Amino acid sequence: MRLGALGSGGMFKIQGRAFGRHWRRLARDTSGAILVEFAFVAGPLIALLIATLQVSLVFFAQQNLETTTEKATRQLLTGQAQGAGMTQSQFKTAVCSKLAAFMKCANVLVDVQKVADFDSANTSVPTITYDSNGNVTNGWTYTPGGAGQITVVRIMYVWDVSKGPLGFDLSTLSNGDRLLISTAVFKTEPYQ
Repeated sequence: MRLGALGSGGMFKIQGRAFGRHWRRLARDTSGAILVEFAFVAGPLIALLIATLQVSLVFFAQQNLETTTEKATRQLLTGQAQGAGMTQSQFKTAVCSKLAAFMKCANVLVDVQKVADFDSANTSVPTITYDSNGNVTNGWTYTPGGAGQITVVRIMYVWDVSKGPLGFDLSTLSNGDRLLISTAVFKTEPYQ
């Protein structure tokens, strides 16, 4: 193929005859070797692309949950939530208002506990239990610490994942979903 001189707008022009000859020659090739080679590569390539997309979406959702947790716990850190007498459902609503549009509030789980010291802070991943309809049956606590107390906030999100090709599976829960969790442990400010 030959490239022509710069055309209008600064773009290179490809002369049509050389380009057309190349495609006609490829169309006349009846050996099928190219098609067979592509078939060997296409399956794993598509599987890799799907797996990369799924992992990217999970990391994006996890980062969004981390940012949401940071913004929402600020109300507990400064004592705004405690001063306003915020309930667990009101705090969950405040968390949901900070989530990205692609995340559903129904999938958010909130657990807030005050602890005696940093060593007794439970930051482990909880075991999620379900009823026969697939609803989460865990009872989460909401006991935010007062001024100068240590508080543990775990904001969890049940992310719906699909199994990928070639056995690729990102699920961590028994129902096939993935639990995203963001934990914040902090000592509240002396807000009184």
